[in-house]
Amino acid sequence: MRKLTPTERKILDRLIFPEPFEVIQEETELEYGEIRDDLINLINSRLIETVNTDQPFDNALPFYDSDNLRECTFRITKSGIKHMRQNK
Repeated sequence: MRKLTPTERKILDRLIFPEPFEVIQEETELEYGEIRDDLINLINSRLIETVNTDQPFDNALPFYDSDNLRECTFRITKSGIKHMRQNK
């Protein structure tokens, strides 16, 4: 598994529960472009996923709009949790 950048780790640490883009930006104090790039990298690495908060179960979305990430909510995946545990 690839090594995470410090900003990717900062984002991943906050996604145990589903969080919208705005909350991630507020808590990490990172710039929009930096968060956007890190989120896309984490999604492509299958460490996080986009979710539909309107559905209580099986709410992972099979797709996302990379041009409108501000409208998405994210959470860590099982692979992401495993990666965090292995690299503490």
